[in-house]
Amino acid sequence: MKVHTHEDGLTRCAWCGTDPLYVAYHDTEWGVPEYDDRALFEKLILDGFQAGLAWITILRKREGFRAAFDGFQPEIIARYTPEKVEALMQDAGIVRNRSKIESTIRSAQVWLDIQERGPGFSTLLWDINGPVLDNRRAPGDPALVTSPVAIAMSKELKKRGFNFVGPTIVYAFMQAVGMVDDHAVTCHRHGARA
Repeated sequence: MKVHTHEDGLTRCAWCGTDPLYVAYHDTEWGVPEYDDRALFEKLILDGFQAGLAWITILRKREGFRAAFDGFQPEIIARYTPEKVEALMQDAGIVRNRSKIESTIRSAQVWLDIQERGPGFSTLLWDINGPVLDNRRAPGDPALVTSPVAIAMSKELKKRGFNFVGPTIVYAFMQAVGMVDDHAVTCHRHGARA
């Protein structure tokens, strides 16, 4: 994992570059433990949409996604009609991929089932993960793309009916929501939990 010292004197993971949006995401969101059920749903869906694209593409469209998908409220998304799918396919503010849009609707229905029957989405995910995993990656260490925990979480999500939750997507999700601390040990965010 490479790092870069920025003009503000802070050392950051090199993947965020110097784009202000990416730097802010790195400094305030990526790797911060998230426990809110709805926020976890949103992030998992966005990571699924990111498959095959750069994360910055999704980050730049995030507000468009939030508007198009009713604030990622599963209760609303679960009732989307074929007409809504067609409207989303015309929305330039999001990634227009029919399979991913339809998967989001199914995922919202699965999320509601997990909330209603238990154990709750956050509890399900964090019970699989356990406490925050710290990989203590040194500058120059290769980037990780999956882990045994990501594989287990992917299997559980697929078993319940989620799509676009392969181990690589799930690992990126785990990094983003702070289930694993993959900031380089010399990054100013390593070990930060808020």
